[in-house]
Amino acid sequence: MEDVNSTVVTEFILLAFEDFIQFQMLLFIACLLIYITCIVGNMVIFLLIHIDAKLHTPMYYFISRFAILEIVFVSNVVPKLLDILISGRNRISFVACFLQLYCVGTTGTVECYLLTVMAFDRHFAITNPLQYLVIMSQWCTRLAIFPWIVGLVASSIPTISTASLKFCGPNKIDRFFCDLAPLQNLACSDPSISNLMTSLTSIFVVLIPFILIIGFYIHIIVTVLKIKSVEGKRKAFSTCSSHLIVSGLFFCASFTVYVKPSGSQHDKFLALIYTFVTPLLNPFIYTFRNRDVKLVFFRVIRNSRALLKIRCK
Repeated sequence: MEDVNSTVVTEFILLAFEDFIQFQMLLFIACLLIYITCIVGNMVIFLLIHIDAKLHTPMYYFISRFAILEIVFVSNVVPKLLDILISGRNRISFVACFLQLYCVGTTGTVECYLLTVMAFDRHFAITNPLQYLVIMSQWCTRLAIFPWIVGLVASSIPTISTASLKFCGPNKIDRFFCDLAPLQNLACSDPSISNLMTSLTSIFVVLIPFILIIGFYIHIIVTVLKIKSVEGKRKAFSTCSSHLIVSGLFFCASFTVYVKPSGSQHDKFLALIYTFVTPLLNPFIYTFRNRDVKLVFFRVIRNSRALLKIRCK
């Protein structure tokens, strides 16, 4: 018979950065600026790719989808954090907490697999340049949808297994969003099965895409090294460098936090990397390290200035 006197948790308290209470306003301003920059930057990338016909290729199609994904990803986390920092409203209902957990897990999984699809795209472009445009133009939409299918299904497994645990107090989460490891650590019932499900799912959504990306790039490097032209090698590597930087930042933090979840204090700061730093840097990495995007960007700026001068006259 269950203990009828146990208290059922109906809400959680996100501690966020309460240890730095004297810097709450500074953190709010910094997070707000990062959030705005991330939204604007990724939206600019999407619009540039959308409006310029020269960028209507499979590679830029995936980059534009990745930019939108980053906006959705940070919007799952940052608004609540801003609310905590500015108003101190750090309570979140049980349902809202697990909804946020599912959304973050889904978009995080989608990001892992979309990065894998983008690595495959670069691999195919370099190893099969003659067939690349014909085949990828037919498959790019389906390849962009595939990560969302994986994300929606895979994220439900640890979310449901964790939500099925018994929570009777305490209810304080030492994070700035609802995350798996700290939630499992709060459970009154045995979380070992949920921990196992989380680790197994994380292997599927983090480790396997990481291995695939490494495999693709090893083959890319071997193929590029066979190119006799120095200019050809430079061009091939330049199309991959931005993706490698973004993938490295995201996977290093994700692997550390989720493949072996510990719920330690350090995980909160590692989470900052993939929830703030990577989405913030992506627009700049893909813009300033990409010649085609830079040309389109500066052309749009010039055209906008010319149109503004004409209207002013």
